[in-house]
Amino acid sequence: MKGIKGSKDRHFHINGSNFVLFCAIIVVIAIFTSINHNFLSYQNFINILVAASLIGLVAIGHTYLIIAGLNDLSAGSLAAFSGVVAALLVKNMGFNFWLALIFTIVIAVLVGVFNAWMVTGIKLDPFIATLVSQAIFRGFAYIISNGKAVPISDKTFIKLGNARFLTIPLTVWILIIAYVIFGFILAKTKFGRSVYAIGGNKEAARLAGLNPKRIIYTCFMMMGALCAVGGVILAARMNSGQPSACVNLEFDSITAVILGGVSFTGGVGNIGGTVLGVFLIQSFNTGLTMVGVQSFWQYVARGALLLMALATDYIRKKNAEKIMLEDSMRNL
Repeated sequence: MKGIKGSKDRHFHINGSNFVLFCAIIVVIAIFTSINHNFLSYQNFINILVAASLIGLVAIGHTYLIIAGLNDLSAGSLAAFSGVVAALLVKNMGFNFWLALIFTIVIAVLVGVFNAWMVTGIKLDPFIATLVSQAIFRGFAYIISNGKAVPISDKTFIKLGNARFLTIPLTVWILIIAYVIFGFILAKTKFGRSVYAIGGNKEAARLAGLNPKRIIYTCFMMMGALCAVGGVILAARMNSGQPSACVNLEFDSITAVILGGVSFTGGVGNIGGTVLGVFLIQSFNTGLTMVGVQSFWQYVARGALLLMALATDYIRKKNAEKIMLEDSMRNL
């Protein structure tokens, strides 16, 4: 009975974190609405969701990686590179949109394989390994586009960024479907449990019969695919592949994931928290723009938000350790 009670306490703690995050969203909405009444309008709500479609997709990948004790700083560069690749395939090589999308996803997945190889093969720290990829693929995006935006005239490609279903933009539906699928995989499948296991203790997971190397490869490959889809969606919205796009995308994505309750040390978190974290940070970013905060002050505000996220993660970790200690004392 004591063990069951401890389990309930931990479950309550996770829900409590999400409740705090929900309250933070309400506070952000209230503050920005008091300054600009248009912030609470339906159209602005849709705009926030559309803007969140890119961060949201990348945040799914970061959720898996950070739970597994990994990270990826190349997401923004890879998304920009993917948008440029897809635009060039359609414009210069005559690919139809769907074939270009598949080809772009395959390339991005191979980038994920490269990142995983650097981490597992030559044992680079994930931060260093993906910092390498960040520089390489941002450079490639500029090289293959000659440093210029690649215009898109293909109707199917453009429609991806403009189409609506039941008055809601298609990009938002794509994000919702992605959250449902990847949330189910993380919460209900053997692979999802394996991600938590290697994030909690990689060596113990290996001794339990899991293959950490294969899981790491899969997580980075998933991240590559999600970055590709996000980059193509952004290119469709902008009607061009932009080599300079998505700068600091990984910064916003990681901040959203940590705010959502995923522990930076690995092994803890869920997709539900990430959804709230993404909506909070995109509401925050949109609100800063709507109230006229200058761009360089926005960087300061985002840095403060990341610091708050990391501090919150530290407090959660200490509380979790306290609960575990209490459980072990009760079981003596």
